[in-house]
Amino acid sequence: MNTQSIIATDQPSSNGNINIGLSACLAGQEVRFNGGHTQSRLCLNVLSQHFNYKTFCPEVAAGFSTPRPAMRLTGNPERPKLSFSNDDTVDLTDQLTRGFKDKLSQFEALDGYILMKKSPSCGLERIKVYQENGHPHETRVKGLFAEALQKRYPLMPIEEEGRLHDAKLYENFVLRVYAYHDFRTEILAAPSVGKLITFHSRYKYMLMAHNQSAYKQLGRLLGTAKKEQIQLLVDQYFALFMTALSEPASTKNHTNTLLHILGYLRKSIPSQARQSIADVILKYNQGVLPLITPLTLLKHYLDQYGSEYIQNQRYLAPYPESLGLANQL
Repeated sequence: MNTQSIIATDQPSSNGNINIGLSACLAGQEVRFNGGHTQSRLCLNVLSQHFNYKTFCPEVAAGFSTPRPAMRLTGNPERPKLSFSNDDTVDLTDQLTRGFKDKLSQFEALDGYILMKKSPSCGLERIKVYQENGHPHETRVKGLFAEALQKRYPLMPIEEEGRLHDAKLYENFVLRVYAYHDFRTEILAAPSVGKLITFHSRYKYMLMAHNQSAYKQLGRLLGTAKKEQIQLLVDQYFALFMTALSEPASTKNHTNTLLHILGYLRKSIPSQARQSIADVILKYNQGVLPLITPLTLLKHYLDQYGSEYIQNQRYLAPYPESLGLANQL
């Protein structure tokens, strides 16, 4: 399989055409230094039902053979160089950089990227930089390709595959992918103040669950919006919006958000039913029930009695339900 090919899924994404970058070794392609791969069951068996993958290996793109000697970062952590693990006299940095530099523009239409951990090229964090004595510096860095990718696309959701096995980080990554896709396709394609206001309205409770301060700041930003400054407004909003979603929502914030949404049923259902929902929310807050339980209960009543405004809140359906992510929170 070509290391830059698109892997199309049999089932299209339920939220549009979600394209994700993926380290080629995680797709099962034999591009690792030892001629093997590190196929990810999570990516290929689960997320492939919703994502289309663009696979890429910066080391193969740079012309390194497969198999090849292992490589590592050496020298100054502020500007590390790539070299072979068994020979740090050869500087391979420029060769690797030339291999991916002209490819970065191909990732502009992606909604996220999943990288291989511990790689001197693709590792997103905690990559060792070795000293002349063979010991690593205390300072850890990003892989060279990962750093360039994040610098080119600072708002794009980028994560290591290994970290996706943490339930909260996994859910947050997928949530950000769909939010990023929504903004890119709904706003960036044809920006307008009206579209931004509509977008902000639909993401109200998701923003409240993640960062109430950012929600208010974004509201103030839109309150002073001017048509002639639309591009600046879009850039500012997008940056603050993605930053607000960058950390998983806390149980406390989820609880407050759920109770706020329950308020929309105040005049629609009997007080006894509302109290039952509130009790379920409290049990979630106490860690007795997962997030999916109060969410499902709320959506049941909102589908019948909720206004169009509350039914369209992205918080209630931030990603395909079949992923089962809220079951783990």
